[in-house]
Amino acid sequence: MLLSGGVTCPPDTGDWISEPLRCVQRLYEISEALPGWEEKVIDFFQEKIQEKQSCWVPSLNDVPLHYLKPNSLVRFRCMVQDMFDPEYYMGVYETLDHSNNARALHLGKYRDVADCTPQQEVDINSSRTVTSERQTFYCVPVPGESSWVKEIYSSFSQARVSPSTSYIPNRHKRSYDEDEHSSSPTEQRIDVSGANIPKRQEIESQKKLQEMATASSAPLNLNFPLPEEKGPACLVKVYENWDSFKVNDLLEVYGVLSVEPILSTLNEDRDLLCAWLDPADSMDTLEEQRVHSPPTSLVPRIHAIIVQKLHHINPLIPNSVCETDESKQCMASFMAELSCTRSELLDFCTHVMLGDSLAAEYLIFHLISTVYARRDVLPLGKFALNLSGCPRNGIFTQQLYRVVQQLVPASHYLPMTIENMNRLRFIPQKDYTANRLLSGILQLSSHTSLLVDETLLEQGQLDTMGVRNVTALGNVITWQKVDYDFSYHQMEFPCNINVLITSEGRSLLPSDCQVSLKPELMPPDIEQYMGALLTAVLPSLLNKFRIYLSLLRLMDYSISEDVTKSVEDDFVDMRRDDPQSISADDLHRQLLVARLLSLSSGHRSLSRETWFKAKELESQRKNRLQDQKHFSGNEL
Repeated sequence: MLLSGGVTCPPDTGDWISEPLRCVQRLYEISEALPGWEEKVIDFFQEKIQEKQSCWVPSLNDVPLHYLKPNSLVRFRCMVQDMFDPEYYMGVYETLDHSNNARALHLGKYRDVADCTPQQEVDINSSRTVTSERQTFYCVPVPGESSWVKEIYSSFSQARVSPSTSYIPNRHKRSYDEDEHSSSPTEQRIDVSGANIPKRQEIESQKKLQEMATASSAPLNLNFPLPEEKGPACLVKVYENWDSFKVNDLLEVYGVLSVEPILSTLNEDRDLLCAWLDPADSMDTLEEQRVHSPPTSLVPRIHAIIVQKLHHINPLIPNSVCETDESKQCMASFMAELSCTRSELLDFCTHVMLGDSLAAEYLIFHLISTVYARRDVLPLGKFALNLSGCPRNGIFTQQLYRVVQQLVPASHYLPMTIENMNRLRFIPQKDYTANRLLSGILQLSSHTSLLVDETLLEQGQLDTMGVRNVTALGNVITWQKVDYDFSYHQMEFPCNINVLITSEGRSLLPSDCQVSLKPELMPPDIEQYMGALLTAVLPSLLNKFRIYLSLLRLMDYSISEDVTKSVEDDFVDMRRDDPQSISADDLHRQLLVARLLSLSSGHRSLSRETWFKAKELESQRKNRLQDQKHFSGNEL
């Protein structure tokens, strides 16, 4: 049957989740003579997902790998940590059936190996073979993704899975002797992107084999930017429009799961070959092969059919705000309750700030800030906050981070100690031996909240690495960029990271705004206090806070010509009355505070009233800094 109008499932395709390759093969057989059959495959699966059936697709973020059926459709929420070189594969290959000499064409797309029956053999010299190209992304779970995000996404899933103990690979790993002497017909599985491998008797250097075995036994670094990450890493094979994606993008991938055991055998064969060949004759180093072709049981492959770029990872709001009827309805419902939600969030943050309502206001401004544009090298909209006056020992900061984790989708706590500055790798670095990008702590996705705890800083000496790390932190705060280390040069990667710094006095790091904490209450046990505060918040109200903070980052904002003229006149008057009272930097900060105050109140444009209220907040903040320059607070 031909596909016309809405995409429908071809006959005899089976289940689109458990047998996606069968659906693809049937669509190919039906449409191969017609142009655009690849688009029909994508449209078919896209329609299935849009019919709200995506919740039935198992997710690698929630389900252990051994619970998933090989070659089934899965999804994965991830960040692009690295991009490998494009690879060639047999997009279409021809087989010869030895029982009747019949020839048939097969589709190699979305596969790692050519799948044939025992009677069939791949004709690698066929003129009908079509060589295609695909890109490989090394993807990791979203760094610092909050536990509440994982739990909500998991609760949406309707997929029913169980350990795939009944799965038996089509071909078990066999020794070279068995391959050489066995005369019984076996199913042929050829790596669609591989090369011919010599037999065992061609391998002569035992010493090189032993060296290779020793190297391959070392544990594989999964390259997570944050060391505490526990989720899976995946090699995502992308077939269309890979140029539209870049490193650090957030993706949701729907594709065919590949955990072919034969790949491990083929990779071992390649390792043996490289150990046998002269190193000068080998294009890839052993370490590069090991990194780019890890065992599928450790790093599975996903052959992407649909790749969606995520604007955020908050599961409580649509991915694209105001683009669909559902998202418009969500925004309208949110705006109706915004004033009440802001009041409740301000009250909650005031308790978090130990009764300091001014610090609570600026904390909200910080949490909804985002880089909305860049003019030359200047990022607009960032609002790095330095909360000074915090007690030493880090207890308050750690509990503050405990609250921030419950409010934002992704975050990371960074104790700023001499040891961490000198030891940790902040900047991603190119490893030319393995031909991969080694991750660093600052390889974070957009809208990640980074809390830097300066209250733990003791006297000590920064070494070369420490100085580089402090400089990198400063570049993130000031320019919202990270200069990745490529040894012979640096490559600038823009970022959008919300940095909150807690310190006793003024931070050693730059910031857009400093607020001195002025506690109104001093709980004897800060950990117990913050725990009780979080427990007292109803889950429904906590979700409102999460929606509030995420949606306001995505709202448009503008300033009318009349208000712009009023602000300019006000600035001229202030400069005339007291030239030292306000500088160009002060005006920029005040405009930013006014923008965040407007958005936090649900206003998409600046009014005169909001401008004067922002002036009052800034006046209170500056006066407090003058009065409490050296405030350090009592021990909590």
